[in-house]
Amino acid sequence: MKKNIIAVAMIIAIMGMILPASVFAADKPKYAIVFKNTGNPYGEKQLEGFKAGIEEQGYEAILRAPDLPTAEAQIQIIEQLIAQRVAAICIVGNDYDALQPVLTKATKAGIKVFSLDSSVNPASRLTHVNQADSEKIGQTLIAAASDMAGGKGEIAILSATSQASNQNIWIDFMKKELAKPQYANLKLVKIAYGDDLRDKSVSETEALLRSYPNLKVIIAPTTVGIAAAAKVVTDKKLVGKVLITGLGLPSEMAEYIDNGACPYMFLWNPIDVGYLGAYTGVALVTGKIKGAVGDKFAAGRLGNYTITKAPDGGTEVLLGPPFKFDKANIADWKKVY
Repeated sequence: MKKNIIAVAMIIAIMGMILPASVFAADKPKYAIVFKNTGNPYGEKQLEGFKAGIEEQGYEAILRAPDLPTAEAQIQIIEQLIAQRVAAICIVGNDYDALQPVLTKATKAGIKVFSLDSSVNPASRLTHVNQADSEKIGQTLIAAASDMAGGKGEIAILSATSQASNQNIWIDFMKKELAKPQYANLKLVKIAYGDDLRDKSVSETEALLRSYPNLKVIIAPTTVGIAAAAKVVTDKKLVGKVLITGLGLPSEMAEYIDNGACPYMFLWNPIDVGYLGAYTGVALVTGKIKGAVGDKFAAGRLGNYTITKAPDGGTEVLLGPPFKFDKANIADWKKVY
């Protein structure tokens, strides 16, 4: 009897050396998200939502972001994730095209690759998780600027990086909207880039104010930029002369909405964006969706979603329309995010 037990034990030990550990105890699939850069409050909330969505489905989340918002820095992280054999990579792209080689490499390694918030080109992704309809965002921001400017005068845009695909798509739609007859008296004088860095966004705002003394409105479709611009206008006692709108975090913008520097602004819940990304990633890995137009999946507490065609020729899933924050509701929302 003892000989038989010893023989069985030896066979199991030999099999343990030959076969991968996953045959005996499968590890939880790991789902990674790579944000643009560290120190970004919007990004931190997005990562928080992604982590919650992955963990409530029983998997492990890997949250990564480089120190600087560059494609090169994200490429290094993606290479590491490929070596870790993660199940999926959710990329918030710092560049629309530059990430394609490394994302293609990830795909060939069997990793499901998709983008979120700031897209990469369709050849680099299975689908894209979008905060809201890009055209609607552009239209909404121009309508807000026109309202604040009284229908005429100089306006400027303070963007993030010049390579950020989400910013560029929104700006393209803003330009198209400005070409409509009802905005004939609005003049876009400058598109500045603060690179989603607070100090640079401050200096770019200051430069806009120096260069264009008749400037009426600054549109900042970036949470870092809008907070920086509102602070500059407040510190320089220009509230009422120059107004700020765009996309901002309620917790960061409450004081500027209250003091009138930013009469109102828009955004979506970045926690929900990340959370929707988590469910999209798991649906791709488990085969519930392939990223094709018409694919349907359930996204936990957010409900059901259908993948649609994206403006860039790829596919996307839309979280929902942008939400307006003003003096009437900011006190409640600043406690949320």
